[in-house]
Amino acid sequence: MAGKRKPAKITKYRRPLNINIGMIIFGIIFIYIIICVYIFFTSKHIIGYEVSTGSLSVSNVYTGIAIRTEEPVTSTLPGYVNYFAREGEHVGVGNLVCTIDESGKIADLIATDDASVQLSSDDLAQIKNDIVNFTHNFSAKDFDTVYDFKYQVKGTTLKLSNHNMLNNLEQITGETAGLVNLCKSGKSGVVVYSIDGYETLDPSTISKEIINKKDYEEKKLAANELVSSGDPIYKIVTEEDWSIVIATEPERAQELLESEYVKVKFLKNQTTSWGKVNILQNQDGTYVKLDFNNSMIAFATDRFIDIEIMQEEEEGLKIPNSAIVEKEFYLIPKDYLIKGGNSSESGFMRETYGEDGSITTEFIETTLYSESETDYYVDTSALRIGDYICKPDSIEKYPVSKVGTLVGVYNINKGYADFKEITVLYSNEEYSIVKSNTTYGLSVYDHIVLEAESIQDDDFIH
Repeated sequence: MAGKRKPAKITKYRRPLNINIGMIIFGIIFIYIIICVYIFFTSKHIIGYEVSTGSLSVSNVYTGIAIRTEEPVTSTLPGYVNYFAREGEHVGVGNLVCTIDESGKIADLIATDDASVQLSSDDLAQIKNDIVNFTHNFSAKDFDTVYDFKYQVKGTTLKLSNHNMLNNLEQITGETAGLVNLCKSGKSGVVVYSIDGYETLDPSTISKEIINKKDYEEKKLAANELVSSGDPIYKIVTEEDWSIVIATEPERAQELLESEYVKVKFLKNQTTSWGKVNILQNQDGTYVKLDFNNSMIAFATDRFIDIEIMQEEEEGLKIPNSAIVEKEFYLIPKDYLIKGGNSSESGFMRETYGEDGSITTEFIETTLYSESETDYYVDTSALRIGDYICKPDSIEKYPVSKVGTLVGVYNINKGYADFKEITVLYSNEEYSIVKSNTTYGLSVYDHIVLEAESIQDDDFIH
């Protein structure tokens, strides 16, 4: 019997690698993608910004504290006080302001007087104006102004209702001789029926706590109230000159001071006036005092006043502050600038020394970045400290040593970072307005580097 045959050994067939054009193209694309990803994560990312014209929106609304020449008047007798002059009204010397009635008869007569009161056209206009102003400026956050308005209207109606009584006051005081004290004004001024303790406030002692109304209390002096001897019964503002003090940053205060006078809008009644600017350096910060010589009577009853400073907005080229950088340059006298050989480019003749000690000169083409009355600003990469610059048609030489600083941005119109000087007109926290169409500066639609710290001089923009 023949021997059993061994099974044949099976070897796995390996298909040959067929490289075709499709695989080659795919490989090239894959390698290209890898290279691009590597370059993206390892190279600088320069973000450009297109320069445009514009202006800055600056908040010019402030709440200030009013400083006036105010004199509180106190009662010399105890009794019931009743007012016959309207609050905020100007009174002359000897005019009746109020009475102090020890008997209470005048108060009773006022309460029971049912005589009709005729309102003049001026009275109606005044009441209408008060209501319109209050409605326009009312805010639920400051609900306490309702009470101020209440006292204001009450003062108006009190004056009108007491008008008829003034004719009979002599008869009334005759019947109550010795019990009614007529309080007549000793000075000419504006009458105010409130006391807040700030009547003698010194502007140099104003703090942010005072401006923010912390612990502020105002006492309204109401009619028909019982007062004691020595209690305040009214105050009188004797001078038309007055001031408003606002809190500002030092930079903003200096900007206002440069204007000397600023136009101020009073938000209470939308009127305007010109105020003289003064700076106060108090213990907790910088303040601006605006001095006025009119409009006092309109705000005699207000201690805190909302105002808007009406300044013209600076217009120019609007750029982000992140694009602004400072750069150092060499200062070279203007007399040393020349035109280079057959070229129209400008530069300087630098003195050089050969190995044998010979002295020659070479033309160094340079870009001028700015100029003063006497010097040009030259890039520090073109020259070195200690180089000697030769004056044309002269034996005079100038050693490069002086350094100056310019404020500017990096222009990338040509595909590389090129420094351009700027003149900042005004700035806020995010943007600056710079002067346009300057000799060495920017123009509208130029492209600059958004983040100046991300680039160096002459870096190419990919």
